[in-house]
Amino acid sequence: MGCCSGRCMLIFLCALQVMTALERQAFDFLGYQWAPIMVNFLQIIMVTLGLFGTIQYRPRYVVLYLLWTLLWVAWNVFVSCLYLDLGGLSKESDLLSLGVSSHRSWWKDNGPGCDDRDLPATRWQSLESPKLIYALGCWLEYQYIEVLHCIIQLLISLLGFVYACYMVSTFTEEEDSFNFIGGVHYPSKPSPLYL
Repeated sequence: MGCCSGRCMLIFLCALQVMTALERQAFDFLGYQWAPIMVNFLQIIMVTLGLFGTIQYRPRYVVLYLLWTLLWVAWNVFVSCLYLDLGGLSKESDLLSLGVSSHRSWWKDNGPGCDDRDLPATRWQSLESPKLIYALGCWLEYQYIEVLHCIIQLLISLLGFVYACYMVSTFTEEEDSFNFIGGVHYPSKPSPLYL
């Protein structure tokens, strides 16, 4: 087994998926977005099972990871459409907080480069709503940060899907090429007695 084999690559991609899901989970906890918290938790569990299946040569766990990856891709496409206001979805809706609270993305108030400290007091009093502050001086608006998270997850997931398909086919070929007799593996070669 080489360092750049499909198995090693899938292990690397699964580890990368767990790390990015944990990062995303932390920011969703900060924003009290309950739907993404639950889905990220399932992502961490399923990728860990896929990682286990890859390490232990268990194709059923890798197939489970494959099926979950399809759902994960659909979830990230949904979240991207939500934050980009596509398909009748709105980033201002409470879908991600499950209607339990009025919380929203943590990045909306704490985005990179957002500076609301220099707001003059007279301007603050003339504003109808304090929610308008987030647009002042941000390098990148919060919805694009959320979509960027989704794109990263999509790219890693699609690569993981390809490598997982390869590993399932490899594992099943290896299972078909061995006879399991008495716990010892004997390659299935034609017997010279039959010739």
